[in-house]
Amino acid sequence: MAMHLDDAQLSRLEDHLTEAFGAQQVQVTAHEKLSGGAIQENWALDVEVSGGPRGGNHALVLRTDSASGVAVSHSRLEEFELLQAAWQAGVRVPEPLHHSRDYSVLGKDFCLMRRVEGTAVGQKVVKDESLAGGDREQLAETLGRELARIHTITPTTHSFGFLDLPEDAPAPHQLRTLYGYVDAVDGAQLALEWGLRWLHLRLPENEEVVLAHRDYRTGNYMVDETGLTGILDWEFSGWSDPHEDIGWFCAMCWRFGRRDRPAGGIGSRESFYRGYCAESGRVIDPAKVYWWEVFAHLRWAVIALQQTDRYLSGEEATLELGLIGLRLPEIEIEILNMTAPGQALPGHVDAETAA
Repeated sequence: MAMHLDDAQLSRLEDHLTEAFGAQQVQVTAHEKLSGGAIQENWALDVEVSGGPRGGNHALVLRTDSASGVAVSHSRLEEFELLQAAWQAGVRVPEPLHHSRDYSVLGKDFCLMRRVEGTAVGQKVVKDESLAGGDREQLAETLGRELARIHTITPTTHSFGFLDLPEDAPAPHQLRTLYGYVDAVDGAQLALEWGLRWLHLRLPENEEVVLAHRDYRTGNYMVDETGLTGILDWEFSGWSDPHEDIGWFCAMCWRFGRRDRPAGGIGSRESFYRGYCAESGRVIDPAKVYWWEVFAHLRWAVIALQQTDRYLSGEEATLELGLIGLRLPEIEIEILNMTAPGQALPGHVDAETAA
């Protein structure tokens, strides 16, 4: 995959942004393809804008599609709309600046956002204690608060033409979708079928519907030495129960080896929950979180299979995609451990007890 935009692409982009920004001239003074992003392509751009309301120097990220994708991933323009809603809700996200459907520029849709500082590399975030001022419990609490702000976006406050509401409650709706993906996979997937059946027999009740990030985890936020700088990657967002995001964040597959730190490999559940509850006023139900954590591992297993198919099909010969498939056995072990007969499960918590 190209590591640089060619001169013709840069020239077209500069002309396009000159018009979009109402400027006299826009010049891309530096550009670099960013690492990561198995589904999207991200470019760091340094841009000099002459004249107009955006005059000055800007550090931006251009985000567009990779050569192949995952079916449930939103388009870049849809993701841009979600990012705008989050920005307006006070969520700590990169400021969304521009989106384009003009294929004459780069040959595909793209969007621009302001670049935030820090690292999103999961292994580094959990291991480098100098990040976030060394206070990981505070970082976990901050991330809980940011998630609560995302969940202020509801079907009564926002409407997105590309997001359908669940046909019934979020859990059975998501589970049916997962069944469909597993059924479409070639060959028997016994551990996944066991996990699906476990989930089916224990569907949670009394669910809410909010905008869920649906990929809220370590690896999808930026952090520097001072703390959290931005929540990234909104391409899987959709309407769901708040506990889905909480379970996904705490799932073992996103702790990067720190099994002792249930909140994203960085801190305790208590700190993460404290931030979320203080900001949202909700009571977190441990039984629902556990259900959604099992679901998280099933969903991650399906994504691993889909990413491997992208590699094996020849659509995108990126070794990273092929290697994701090797994660499947450890995900299956986690599913079996969490759903083993006799496994002690957390009980439901009512509001009075939690208070």
